[in-house]
Amino acid sequence: MLRVVCGIALLWMLAIASAWGETPPDSAQRRSAIVLSLDGIVGPATADYLIRGLAAAHGQNAAVVILRIDTPGGLDTSMRDIIRAILASPVPVIAYVSPNGARAASAGTYILYASHVAAMAPATNLGAATPVALGGGFPKPDEKEPGSGDKSGDKPAAEQPKGKPAAAAPKDASESKAINDAVAYIRSLAALRGRNADWAEDAVRSAASLSAREAHAQQVIDLIADDIADLLEQADGRTVRVGNSQTELQTKGLSVQHREPDWRTRVLNVITNPNLALMLLMVGVYGLIFEFMNPGALYPGVVGAICLLVGLYALSALPLTYAGLALVLLGAALMVAEIFTPSIGILGIGGAIAFVLGSLLLVDTDTPAYEVSLPLVAGVAVASLGMTFLIARLALRSRRAPIVSGAEALIGQRIKVLSWNGEQGHVAASGERWRAVGPAGLAPGDTVVIAAVHGVTLHVRADAPLLPPEPTRGG
Repeated sequence: MLRVVCGIALLWMLAIASAWGETPPDSAQRRSAIVLSLDGIVGPATADYLIRGLAAAHGQNAAVVILRIDTPGGLDTSMRDIIRAILASPVPVIAYVSPNGARAASAGTYILYASHVAAMAPATNLGAATPVALGGGFPKPDEKEPGSGDKSGDKPAAEQPKGKPAAAAPKDASESKAINDAVAYIRSLAALRGRNADWAEDAVRSAASLSAREAHAQQVIDLIADDIADLLEQADGRTVRVGNSQTELQTKGLSVQHREPDWRTRVLNVITNPNLALMLLMVGVYGLIFEFMNPGALYPGVVGAICLLVGLYALSALPLTYAGLALVLLGAALMVAEIFTPSIGILGIGGAIAFVLGSLLLVDTDTPAYEVSLPLVAGVAVASLGMTFLIARLALRSRRAPIVSGAEALIGQRIKVLSWNGEQGHVAASGERWRAVGPAGLAPGDTVVIAAVHGVTLHVRADAPLLPPEPTRGG
């Protein structure tokens, strides 16, 4: 009996110890805050870094992800990739415009609206979300659109809110379509997060901007925090929508882990510069050309193949236009054809023109940071034209130059007779013994000139007129 009681007591003790050692699921589930940094232009490298960072935060069971933002904007495609990752993230995302003096302009405003919690540090701003290529600038307060009379938009000038910039009228249907698409997108994000949708539309149509205090007053953001510790303190207890459920944030006392961009992000950020990608593409093309012209050189071929593949990978990460890429490849092909088939400049000039047009159309973006540099395009075009003219000049010179090889090069040479019998014999030409036919009366050692070449037989003539034989005198 004593043994049974002791066994039961031991089982109870083990059960209590096991229950004591277990942590409630809600408290053990989320223990840290992962900080990701969005600095500079929003591009493919930034999107790759943030998407992988959100996936890593989910793998670490993080409580929240703090997305620290300081950006002037960037590519629309990369911005939408980031927003899709935020909306699909099972870990709440707190967008935090920081440090003091930072901004969340253009694409940064959309990302801020998509986040579960939006916060800003003092002396920061957001807004100006109008696509750069649309509208062509904004009218001055005293400037009117042609045919608008006393109106600005749908309201008379006297009814326009003071301090509110007038919206730039779209120039055509294409611009109007793009602006309306951007407005619908940011309004949908505002409705999802319960933020000010009217101001979001103004940020797109009129490039409106707000300071941190104004944004908080107009319910554009949720919090103003001095630093990350203050942000976590204020965010604690807020209820946000994650997926299809409501989640209460428990951010007090979280350990903060900074996840900085790794080598992959830094390399991708460098090579996705369209100017560098274009240079790598051209270096790769010319490297392979030199390898084909000099088989066995190896270095041009190896370096060219690497540069070509890296350049193509970089271009694949950018929003390319197929017409631009086709023109660039056509231009390179024509310039290569000029080298192998000299056309007195026709192919080379056509290739340079196609390359310039393709470079200007290569990247479909309204972000100046991702536009191909005009000086770079001009430099490559001038270098290609210079090579074309050099090849054309060498081709013309080679046509005028005397022939120095082949059967034709033998014609006109003075050679020696080795043996002769009647009208045929053998001669020495170019270090070889040839069969020859020619005038009678030649003797070994005489100098003759090659007049023609027929197969392996040389037709020769005397170098000087042959004198008739002196008559013999009878004794």
